Amino acid sequence: MDPLEHVLNTFWAVWCSLACSSVYGCHVWHVIQPQDNQQLQVRLDFSRGWPHPELLQGSLPAQLAESFQRGLAFSSESLNYGDQRGSFRFGHPKFLESLSGFLSKQYEAQVEPSTLMTTGGASMGIDLAMRSLSSPGDVCVFEEPTYYLSFDMARNHGLVPRGVPIYQDGMDLDRLEEICISDKVRIVYTIPVHHNPTGYTMANNKRMKLLELARKYDFLVVADEAYQLLNFEKPMAVKPLFYHDRPEEPRVVSVGTFSKLIGPGVKVGWAQAYPTLLQALTRVGYVASGGNPVTFSSMALLHFVESQLAEHIEDISKELKERCQIMCESLAEVGLEAYRPKGGYFVWVKADGLVTSIGKAGSDFAICKKKFPEYTRLCFSWLSKEEIRRGILALRG
Repeated sequence: MDPLEHVLNTFWAVWCSLACSSVYGCHVWHVIQPQDNQQLQVRLDFSRGWPHPELLQGSLPAQLAESFQRGLAFSSESLNYGDQRGSFRFGHPKFLESLSGFLSKQYEAQVEPSTLMTTGGASMGIDLAMRSLSSPGDVCVFEEPTYYLSFDMARNHGLVPRGVPIYQDGMDLDRLEEICISDKVRIVYTIPVHHNPTGYTMANNKRMKLLELARKYDFLVVADEAYQLLNFEKPMAVKPLFYHDRPEEPRVVSVGTFSKLIGPGVKVGWAQAYPTLLQALTRVGYVASGGNPVTFSSMALLHFVESQLAEHIEDISKELKERCQIMCESLAEVGLEAYRPKGGYFVWVKADGLVTSIGKAGSDFAICKKKFPEYTRLCFSWLSKEEIRRGILALRG
């Protein structure tokens, strides 16, 4: 075995072992029997939005080891700020070209390399957009409920958060327009596909209307599309929000990531926007000074993206669909009905506190922490199928 491959395989084995033995946030206990016959106590935790260690094993470590090895062939460029063409602020040109080809096939729509910038996952893309496209005191509108850490990202840059309701077909655009009339809205943050925590997907008619409002009231849209490619049904019902934008008057930054597709530790994602908006993201101090922060790590994924990622996504989506189905069926057995998402990681359950002890409390997903006390978000990606069923059925007491 190649020395580098041995090191990488050892790293993955240790990482997965640590993930499996974690005792963070536990509520319901059971015992597993690892191969080394050491018994470990592991708690069933439905609050964590992480992939189960099983989803990071199989052929994935060997495939990544091969990709990492091939990526070293580009180290003279990827270890540098750039090459004779200049700094790689947007990312390594070869990776952007391969990423555009991969996304074009996935989206069934053309993706130009000039509309892409590599990021350190979705969170960095969101943070860059909020930081570079707004000023302190601007209003940022969120769906409520929504991803709970997005509020902190906005507040960190001096933005004033405001909330609008969300329905199964997307955010309440009438309420959004009311806020636009009374306040100067600069950013609208939305999770338009397989929403966290509800699982909802914004309908195409609402997507078009949202962009009409953006042009009318002069605001920008940050679309957190971390789960865009994690679908349980084919073909995809919607394309990224970017495809409702106009190049002559760009309003959208669509943010994607490999964290939910490969693993959060890879910390490689992308922003998709027309060049004038992308340019603003590269003018943020740490990018202007240090260059694109994932040039090297993105090139380590180049071969995997070009040759094996599409099949891997199909396998992961199939696995998560089965986990989601088991969770929803088990909830029904204990008398709880939940919206069945068509992708993503989460189920949003109205249970009046019954499952709050094993999930993430609904109030965490509100700006002021006072709404949704009767709801709980349950994650079906972190636990095995057996653990999901056992943990939900245990609610019967």
